[in-house]
Amino acid sequence: MQAKFMTGAAAAAIITLLACAPAYAKPDWNAVGQALGKSGTELPGGVYRVALPRSDLKVTLDGVAIKPALALGSWLAFQPMGEDTMVMGDLVLTQDEVNPVMKSLAENGIEITALHNHLLRAEPATMYMHVDGHGDPVKLAAALHAALVQSKTPLGAVSAPAGAQTVDLDTAALDKALGHAGKANGGVYQFTIPRAETLMDGGMAIPVTMGTGIAINFQPTGGGKAAITGDFVLIASEVNPVLRTLRENGIEVTAVHNHMLDDQPRLFFMHFWANDDAAKLARGLRAALDKMNLAKS
Repeated sequence: MQAKFMTGAAAAAIITLLACAPAYAKPDWNAVGQALGKSGTELPGGVYRVALPRSDLKVTLDGVAIKPALALGSWLAFQPMGEDTMVMGDLVLTQDEVNPVMKSLAENGIEITALHNHLLRAEPATMYMHVDGHGDPVKLAAALHAALVQSKTPLGAVSAPAGAQTVDLDTAALDKALGHAGKANGGVYQFTIPRAETLMDGGMAIPVTMGTGIAINFQPTGGGKAAITGDFVLIASEVNPVLRTLRENGIEVTAVHNHMLDDQPRLFFMHFWANDDAAKLARGLRAALDKMNLAKS
């Protein structure tokens, strides 16, 4: 059987087709923000991310008043994909808000990919609903707005805090212990750490800004102590080594679950909680990170 080779004319035709491929217009993010009822920020890679902190909620856990940036941060992220846009996100809801929000999302074509807890013993209890949608970005934003108004999620503009944001912790020591640089946000010191792999969902690469980064948050609780929470993004073989390491270091594992439905590799999200000496907790978290396949910092 003879091998068939592409002729010069055929190769030229393919190059011409590629050159004539449509250049898709950038989504109108201002219109998206208006339809959603809350504006966001365009991030590297063209992702438009909208923070929706539940500043209306007064949640306590083990005597700690939870700041929105620690564990009550709803968010939505829009990523262009050809002529359409994908939106993913995580909505923080009270128990009585879950069904009205879910009903609205389902009726408007937004998929629910997970519903679960992140915390234990929190009062009032909060649930976390992960969403996924594809299509026209303004229509997606309008559908999400219709769902959000079934909750008490604050919408509209939020004034930026005055001055530099600081937290009452030795943040340089935390950076050194974890091997990554964090940043202050809303009274919380936050780390976002990427995995080494290219993470996919539905055949599309999903960057850290779409919710695939390991999240570690420190909220000062006085005397060098901090409450920590967040989630580790794990492949199956890492779940139990990380779980054992966290527990050995006095860090409670509060949930293990999916956030997406069609991800490659299959990912599991492990949530955690502790309130102890911040340096001690950072060492325990670093021991868990060392069990994972992370991008080089």
